[in-house]
Amino acid sequence: MARVAQAFGLHRLAVEDALHPVQRPKLEQYGDMVFLVLKALWPDKESGAIDGGQVALFMGADYVITVRQAARFELASARHNLEEHADVLKQGPAAVVYAVCDQVVDVYELIVSQLQDEVDALEASVFSPARTNASKRIYELNRELITLRRAVDPLRTPLQQFADAKVSGVSTDAAPFFRDVADHLARVGDALDALDNLLSSAFDVNLSKVGVQQNDDMRRMAAWAGIAAVITVLAGIYGMNFTNMPELDWSFGYPLAVLVMIGLSVALYRKFKKSGWL
Repeated sequence: MARVAQAFGLHRLAVEDALHPVQRPKLEQYGDMVFLVLKALWPDKESGAIDGGQVALFMGADYVITVRQAARFELASARHNLEEHADVLKQGPAAVVYAVCDQVVDVYELIVSQLQDEVDALEASVFSPARTNASKRIYELNRELITLRRAVDPLRTPLQQFADAKVSGVSTDAAPFFRDVADHLARVGDALDALDNLLSSAFDVNLSKVGVQQNDDMRRMAAWAGIAAVITVLAGIYGMNFTNMPELDWSFGYPLAVLVMIGLSVALYRKFKKSGWL
């Protein structure tokens, strides 16, 4: 990289940023040289999480240099697509920057589409009558949204500058291509806002659902405790070793006490069942 920087006269600060893989998406101009940093993202097929890296671009009057800190983000397809469109390619170095930006934003749209499917499945899970542990998944999806926002939000201003032809080396003929990318990025941002609102609502509903389930559990426990209390009271009274107790000398006293316990328990069970406690 040091040899490349010397050969093309790249600014030292821009080279340092290009080699540091945790830069925020940004656009900087050093004289006639333009320096652009993009966050490259891709979905991990195994874990379902979002992985990311960085693509830095140096654009001059007759060159474009890309520094990729993202092993799984390839740029070969961007080059092939660019070579198939002569009307874009004739824009010079700006066409290369457009092709890279377009591919990066296309992946953003793919990730947002997948997140929308996952949020829809999460909503169905939250509103289902079955008991589900949705809190963990809501947290994971929220983290993925934050990762995508960190890539999308800072990139809006640089792309708008390209779209307005306010960047050195970008002509008015090249600006419409960047406007298309900026429009796609705006759609991604709008989708993120919608998903954020849906996740917030799903989280609130999930908390309410958990509270209702806990109340139902407490009512069931209280109902069974009430039924058991009646049996315990009768058994406790007749378990006392007093001489003068009713029906001690009667042969049907024990069966009658058991029948009373069963009868009271059945009556309480039906009462709690009718009231929705069981």
